[in-house]
Amino acid sequence: MADKKRILYVQTSGVDTPERLYSPFVLATVAASMNLDATIYFLGKGVTVVKKGEAQRIQMGSFPALSEVMQRAADAGVKFLVCDQSSQLMNLDRGDYIDGVEVVGAATVNDLSLDADAVLSF
Repeated sequence: MADKKRILYVQTSGVDTPERLYSPFVLATVAASMNLDATIYFLGKGVTVVKKGEAQRIQMGSFPALSEVMQRAADAGVKFLVCDQSSQLMNLDRGDYIDGVEVVGAATVNDLSLDADAVLSF
């Protein structure tokens, strides 16, 4: 049996641009429902999205709170990875993130990109 296809979403937008935050979670949830291996990698200001308490404050249009959309993605099996160096840049500690987030080194995004069948950036 062939390996699952992999799709990587790179989230560089932070809580200061809420209109850019829903797409990677919605698309990754759909990808997971299509039996794709979906990962969201948070880089730069993107790490602020998975800081505890932030997603509950964001709600755009008729969509539910971002935290609910994120939970749906997590429940679907989407992996959330946070760049350790970006965490340091934004002065965030490992304990500042929501449950289920894995903090990884910067080289991880390169490895994931090389292994992915598709990479999208937000």
